[in-house]
Parts: sequence; structure tokens; C-alpha cells
Amino acid sequence: MSPLDTAAALATLASGAGLPVNPAERLVDAIALPIGRWDREARLTFCNAPYAAWAGRPKDALIGRTLAELYGPAAWAAASGPFAEALAGRTVRYERRLTHQGASARWTRAMVFPDRDAAGEVEAVYTIAFDIHDDVVEREALVAARQRLDRFTEHIPYPLTYVDRDFVLRFVNRAYAEVVGRAARELIGMHIGTVRGPARWARHRPYFERALAGETVQFTRLVEDLPQGPRWLRTSYVPDRADDGEVVGLYTVTVDVHELTESQQRLQRTVERDGLTDALTRGTMMGRLDAAAAACATQPVALFFVDLDGFKALNDAQGHAAGDAMLVSLARALRDAVRAEDAVGRFGGDEFLVLAQVRDAAGAHALARHLLVAARAATAGAPGGQSLSASIGYALAPDDATQPLRLLQLADDAMYAAKRGGKDRVMHCGGLG
Repeated sequence: MSPLDTAAALATLASGAGLPVNPAERLVDAIALPIGRWDREARLTFCNAPYAAWAGRPKDALIGRTLAELYGPAAWAAASGPFAEALAGRTVRYERRLTHQGASARWTRAMVFPDRDAAGEVEAVYTIAFDIHDDVVEREALVAARQRLDRFTEHIPYPLTYVDRDFVLRFVNRAYAEVVGRAARELIGMHIGTVRGPARWARHRPYFERALAGETVQFTRLVEDLPQGPRWLRTSYVPDRADDGEVVGLYTVTVDVHELTESQQRLQRTVERDGLTDALTRGTMMGRLDAAAAACATQPVALFFVDLDGFKALNDAQGHAAGDAMLVSLARALRDAVRAEDAVGRFGGDEFLVLAQVRDAAGAHALARHLLVAARAATAGAPGGQSLSASIGYALAPDDATQPLRLLQLADDAMYAAKRGGKDRVMHCGGLG
């Protein structure tokens, strides 16, 4: 039997079975919970010392008065139903914020249970009060926080989802439902691959799987089929872990990063591209050369050093605007002469580099001749009848060198040899004496 059951039994004996009251009262008083006994008219017939302290009045001012007289109509309205159930033989509980304690009013849970006579008939009820104020306040705070979170997730303009380990949707917000064009209630319980279609699911699935493996990942892509036109979107995949650390699902949030991505691309282009010719910068080309030299054992490359002949005379006679126009024309011609995966960069002034994959020395020489033809077309008809041409030197990796700077030096030397040999020609570093 619990202490409360013992207290109730002793109080019952003290009040209804003819035993001395004082020993029972002392035991009930020792239980630090307010305990009261009420007759069928809801008059208090017994209370322990903690009850009197809780009520804020001496026992003499409490005994014989109804609950409504002691605490008011509102208190009785809350208690009358539970009292009726207890008088019918059932144990019930109810919660109420007390008002008789004024500014210190606290939430209390009252347990109401029947007191039976020797024949088993209910003749009164007992109440035991438990202070649950801190629990209720914490619960209300959690509820309020949950409501705020629900409002936030529902109204945030970014699509949010939660999927379990089987890729089944367990939560979607309004923005996600609008994106897929279905009601949120229809989406819950569906496989996300079914919702988004096989093609889109194939692109996204690897990121879902990485998140379920415990990794937070992002996927940025240009989405074409949007009402406002193509936009850069970024989806984050965040694992949801249980208390033991096991990943039980994942969250996704998709945000519009169009302006940010375009700004980054512009910035990156500024760093990687020459502002005049749109060729790669010297630093970018050296980075490409380092990477190509490191892989040249399996993928041979050729580095071409291109220099304009007669460029200074053009600048002096026609001005820098004419010279700039010629540089732009040459850069465009060189880019058009190679594949998209090859690189064309401005090394400085009127010097350009071309880095291209080749099969062998014959292929490199053929590409050198092709670049020379392109340069001739770009320099033909220079302003003021100026005579311009291009000298091209080249070196191969790994045949001629495997170190980037050595490869660059050999191509540069070959270019100067082409100039000394009469200009408007190509020269392989292997032909240097």
C-alpha cells in the first residue's frame, strides 16, 4: 500500500470506524500533501496540517464549510464533476490553477476518490492535492514553443521536409506542398521519389543516402522549370539523430540562392578571367598547367606559347584601343580553335598560352599549325594596314618535360626561336639547337 493509500485508510478509520483520531491525524499530517475529506454535501469534515497550511487558514476556519464557501463558485464549478464521479465510486483527477493563494497562485492536480463505510457505501470523498505548477509552466512553454515552431515552418517561404530511413515523407510545410502542387495531407506517407518523379529522384538520391549515412550535404543546381524562370536553388540534407546517435531520418530545406550564386560566379570570373579578352588569367592558367602536368603520364598535353608580332607598332600607330581590339580578336580566335575542355589564357601583354590534350607529337604539331591559321585570320586586315602575325612555340608533357615551369620555359624558348626564324610560324622546343 502506498503512503497515500495508508493515509486515506487511516483517515477513514479515524472518521468512520471509531478509532482515536489523534494517532491517525498525526500520520496523515506527516504526509506533506494537502489531504481533505468531504461529505456528500461537499462540506469539509477533515483535513491534515499540510492542507490547512495550503489553504492559508486554521483548521477551525475550514471544517464544516463547503468547497464553494471556502474557495468560491469557480473552484466548485471545477470540482463538482470530479466530486460527483467520486461519490459514484470512481477515482478521478483534475487540474486547476488556484486562486485563493493570490499572487502565488499555482497549478494543482487534485485526486478525488471515494470513502466507503463498513457496508461499502460511499459516504464521502477524499481529495489529495499535488503541486504541478512547475510542470504545467514547462509544459505550456513547450506547447507555446511548438506552436511558434509550427507557425514558422508553415509560413517560411522555403520548402521543408522530413523523411524517414525509407525515404517516406513524414512532414512537409506549405511551401513544399505548393512546389509539388499537392496538398500536404496527401504527401505524408508517400515515398519522396514518387512525389518528385524518377529523373529528379535519381539526381537527389545520392544526397539523401549520404545524409542517412550521417553526413550533412548540399546540392546546388540551376532549376529550369520554375514559374519565375531558371533559378539557382540549394537543398541542404541534414541527418536527424536519435539520443543514441543513430540516424533515424533527415531534414531537407531548399533555399533560393540565385543572386548569391550569380554574384559568386561573377566574382569567380573576375578572378579567373582577364578583364579585357575574357581569356583565363595567368594565375588560373598556371593552376591548370600544374594539374595537367601532374596527370600527363596518363593524359599527354601540349603547352603553346603565342606572341603577336608587330603589336607594339600597332599600338604606337593606331592607339591602345586598336591594340585592345586586336587582343580581343586573337583571344576569341584561339578559343574557337580548340575544344571546350582545353584552356586559353592571357600570359601578359600580347602573349597567350594554350593548354590542350594531345595524343602524340604529331597531334601537337597539327594543333600548332591550326592555331597559327586562326591567328592569321584574327590579325588579317589590321587597322592602318599594319602588318601583324603570330609566333608560336610549344612543348609536350611528358615527352619534353613533366615540371610545369620547365614546360613553360621550353614553350617560351620555342616561341622566341620562331620569332628569330622569321615570325608567323610554329616551333617545337625539340627543334632548338
